[in-house]
Amino acid sequence: MIDDVLGIPDQLRDALWRLESARLEAAPAAGLFVCGMGGSAIGGDLAAAALGDRLTGPMLTVRGYALPSWATPEWTVLCSSYSGQTEETLACFEAAEALGARRVVASTGGALVDRAREAGVPVVGLPGIFQPRAAVAYGIVIAAEFASLAGIAPRVHTEIDAAAAFLTEQAEALQQQAREISALVAGAAPVIYGSDLTVPVARRWKTQVNENTKAPAWWGELPEADHNEILGWTGASGDERAAAIFLEDRDQHPRVGRRFELTSEAIQPGAAAVARVETAGETRLERLLWAVMLGDLVSLELARQRGVDPVPTEAIDRFKEAMG
Repeated sequence: MIDDVLGIPDQLRDALWRLESARLEAAPAAGLFVCGMGGSAIGGDLAAAALGDRLTGPMLTVRGYALPSWATPEWTVLCSSYSGQTEETLACFEAAEALGARRVVASTGGALVDRAREAGVPVVGLPGIFQPRAAVAYGIVIAAEFASLAGIAPRVHTEIDAAAAFLTEQAEALQQQAREISALVAGAAPVIYGSDLTVPVARRWKTQVNENTKAPAWWGELPEADHNEILGWTGASGDERAAAIFLEDRDQHPRVGRRFELTSEAIQPGAAAVARVETAGETRLERLLWAVMLGDLVSLELARQRGVDPVPTEAIDRFKEAMG
């Protein structure tokens, strides 16, 4: 999967090409729901964080079987499922129809695309060559584009092109940094903390460790963790100690920077290791994608250290079979 991660810049460019080819029309909306699960959902969170205060309306990720009870027909509903078979996303697709909201789809095929074609719903096709979680760049770009088409965000195609070039330049340095972080936290369950821009990135790091490394991991956010979670580190000892990774944004609020510093100092005695990472890049989009790519590389390096194949998802597959 290393090639998939290093290929994120190419994914960004290909996603733009696919959007241009789809010839989508603008449709002003009250807001945007991004409905999906797992790797198909995180793109919505990441896109919203990258857009930040440039969002002029709500952009919310729905992970489940239903839209919020307060949803209205004036919203746009993006149903994202890499396989096209995700039952929660299919349920949201039907719920959006019942609501009378505008629907759009991103998928490789499956029942979701079949239903979309039958209903005349626009579809952005995805390449079917990845593990769903490895197609994260497509999810980010497509969610950002539909936010723009809904009239709640500016178009960011130029920024995406620039980010692709930046990540290509950073590839070697990112791999080296991933090796250093992995060596530091090896053998301990990581807890990844973010703030503002890096909150969904922390969630992404956590799930990538779960799926690629086949290991437990958790995520949290500052300043909230300073009001409760910080106490959880004070009683840890011996084998139960976890490793903390702090994802700091170079443009974060000064008080948040101070919190990262003090929090890392406070938990140090109860942690197996503490790593502090600061984002690189000019725009929010560049910095977010840089941090996503680093986290993916860390998860793969941890898998290599453990002698684990990052590709199979047997436990998830068995669970889906049991659900029927």
